[in-house]
Amino acid sequence: MSAATLPGFSIYEFLREEREKDLLRFSTAGSVDDGKSTLIGRLLYDTQSVYDDQVRSIEGKGTTAPGQLDFALLTDGLRAEREQGITIDVAYRYFSTARRKFIIADTPGHEQYTRNMATGASTADAAVILIDATKGILGQSCRHAYIATLLRVRHLLVAVNKMDLAGYNEAVFRSVERDFATALDRIAEDSGTSVEAAFVPISALIGDNVVVRSGGMPWYDGPTLLDLLESLPASGGTRAASFRFPVQRVLRPHPNFRGFAGQVASGSVRPGDTVRIASSHRTATVERIVTWDGDLAEAYAPLSVTLVLDRELDISRGDLIASDDDPPTLSKSLRAALVWMDQLPLDLDRRYLLKHTTRTVPAFVTSVEHRVNISTLTHEPAETLEMNSIGVVNLSLLQPIAVDLYSENHSTGSFILIDPITNGTIAAGMITATWDHAAKSPGTVTGEERFARFGHRGGVLELTGPPALIDLAERSLFERGAITVRLGEDASGLVQPIVDAGLIALVVRTIEAAALTARLGDHTVTAVSADLNEALHRLLTECGIFILGKVDHP
Repeated sequence: MSAATLPGFSIYEFLREEREKDLLRFSTAGSVDDGKSTLIGRLLYDTQSVYDDQVRSIEGKGTTAPGQLDFALLTDGLRAEREQGITIDVAYRYFSTARRKFIIADTPGHEQYTRNMATGASTADAAVILIDATKGILGQSCRHAYIATLLRVRHLLVAVNKMDLAGYNEAVFRSVERDFATALDRIAEDSGTSVEAAFVPISALIGDNVVVRSGGMPWYDGPTLLDLLESLPASGGTRAASFRFPVQRVLRPHPNFRGFAGQVASGSVRPGDTVRIASSHRTATVERIVTWDGDLAEAYAPLSVTLVLDRELDISRGDLIASDDDPPTLSKSLRAALVWMDQLPLDLDRRYLLKHTTRTVPAFVTSVEHRVNISTLTHEPAETLEMNSIGVVNLSLLQPIAVDLYSENHSTGSFILIDPITNGTIAAGMITATWDHAAKSPGTVTGEERFARFGHRGGVLELTGPPALIDLAERSLFERGAITVRLGEDASGLVQPIVDAGLIALVVRTIEAAALTARLGDHTVTAVSADLNEALHRLLTECGIFILGKVDHP
């Protein structure tokens, strides 16, 4: 008799129940040595989610006392992690209880690996922030909480760890709870989002209030950490959002079939729905939803499918197919919260690649509005961002992309910046505003709207010199996307209206002597031909155009 037919036992019933359990993704966060890996190991061990041979493999190893298990070894799998006793890379672990399934992202606490923490938290529904009760709140704890809030992680569970070393003192726990709640209020105010936080005193090493309630803290009558994780609402925001489908590939297996393959980023779609191609504003009707197992009656996030439309449209990789009722915004100018991850600081004169869903476009960071001081949670003026810094920046793209605000749609409201030389990811961004929104409103056209349209601000370049020098200056501006109007000396009355319109006025006086003056508002640069590069660079920088190399001149 097979196990599937034993009385009182059905493997099919068991598998069905497992499939019906909802899934919660959560990440750990906090400073180094707060016990994140130990907590995850304790959760896996106490929920019987590790094999006996895994437990035997860590017996007598690690940093704990004789007779104890170093639970951190269940997640820290790299040799360097075990040698140093720290987490370096993000470790993903799966476990299940009778109520739900979990995917854990165990992230590093060292400031050097803050980028890894942001990676782990980017897909999380909740974040468990650990605080060492013996050390109190550290800067990295606030940094991780701030990043989790920027990423719109919906629930924060603050686990005050190592209560055994603090003598299970309630006053210690209440002090941390009070101080960190104040910090979270300031973070929520600064990020413009609400933060739901629950505090629980634990000892990950001993197991107090992790899965089993502690007998050493009778003053705490709240739920254990696992109880909180099991009671959090499951993620449903992705399916409820508007339909977004970034095209990854166009499939043409034979002349009679043309489909667009990709993953549903948000929302759902059915045959007969009207969709819009964001880049061209053309509409079509979904004819079929094709998969390997056959056509579907509905596709929803995060399924990977192939859409067949009822008409031929110009669609390629990087295009976004969206709901016709609620289309995204097509924009070349963005404001975003940025987490800088590269060792080299942000350079306003460099061109980067911005990857948004399946589309990659060249981009400049035109300005840094402010940098966040993690220690004081205040805004500081800044011209650059260093590694692990968080700030708000403005970006100008050379080609428009279809975006949503991150608060409305995580998939189409986020992006990464890539170094075009090393192809490495250097920053993660969350879109908070697009300049094109203002362009749709009535009233006088503003300077920022003109900047979003032309890619630069208005300015004046007074050119006095030989014709070759003047032609070279205009050519240099033209090749960098500047919209110029060439005027003679007798047309000086037209200069100001041209500048107000966001264009660059070239006031020309041709003589054999070589001199050049670049003027923008209160800024004036005078140069001879040998300094043409410096003068043009100054003008272009003031106008918001950035030179990648030197300007050749005769």
